[in-house]
Amino acid sequence: MKSPVHRCRDVEHNRGQSGAGGGTSCLQEEQRIPISKDVITSSSASAMWFIRDACGIVCAIITWLLVLYAEFVVLFVMLLPSKNLMYSIVNGTLFNTLAFLALASHLRAMCTDPGAVPKGNATKEYIESLQLKPGQVVYKCPKCCSIKPDRAHHCSVCKRCIRKMDHHCPWVNNCVGENNQKYFVLFTMYIALTSLHALVMVVFHFLYCFEDDWTKCSTFSPPATVILLILLCFEGLLFLIFTSVMFGTQVHSICTDETGIEQLKKEERRWAKKTKWMNMRAVFGHPFSILWFSPFSTPDHGKAETYQYVV
Repeated sequence: MKSPVHRCRDVEHNRGQSGAGGGTSCLQEEQRIPISKDVITSSSASAMWFIRDACGIVCAIITWLLVLYAEFVVLFVMLLPSKNLMYSIVNGTLFNTLAFLALASHLRAMCTDPGAVPKGNATKEYIESLQLKPGQVVYKCPKCCSIKPDRAHHCSVCKRCIRKMDHHCPWVNNCVGENNQKYFVLFTMYIALTSLHALVMVVFHFLYCFEDDWTKCSTFSPPATVILLILLCFEGLLFLIFTSVMFGTQVHSICTDETGIEQLKKEERRWAKKTKWMNMRAVFGHPFSILWFSPFSTPDHGKAETYQYVV
């Protein structure tokens, strides 16, 4: 009789052939092996997480620079030269709050372990410690040599298997997975709101300048003011559309409890179906509160629950 290690390798090699040629008896007798979440929690979960990817780092820097550019135009072109003090205070406070929350969400999404599976834990000793019964197998990722839990996928950029991986986003230089999806959703929401607010202020500023003298509505020259406002308008419109679409797809993915990769691959649902509200609470925390909208609050992703390996 083969050892657990051999059974693990057989499944890995024959996983794609199970539907075409019959496969092994292990694949036909599907069972679930409950494994505590502590077993598959990455050792770096409490440490700083940062992906050293050149493209991702450049995209993340560009994201911050674009937000800072919007901050510069809003403050020094539109609000500070305004004669209406209350208008400047209200809009300045609102815009800076949204921009701060957007950047804080971006930082949390980038520096939070998305749910990486411990690398190299598919050893003979570890698999034997699972005490697998005859016919039971576990999936092994040949790329990072780790035991692959249910709904985990390997990311070629992070070079790790990520639990409930939705996609790898270069703008946050990280995968969007089980542990940081909340921060990514908040990032897209706050960027969309910041862009919308900036667009509204640009429209009002253009109307104000058309009615008044252009030399009095800004501390910059009229040509420079127009160029800065047009660039901000283009940036705001572009990111409003992009982040709104991303926000909608992420909320839909959460409500249906199906990641982007699972939808793309049309994977068969092997996990329990829950209500949309339960799925939202699983990502943002329980119960519903204002902390759902805070990037500084770490949600409880069901630490008391157990995870299962599909075999």
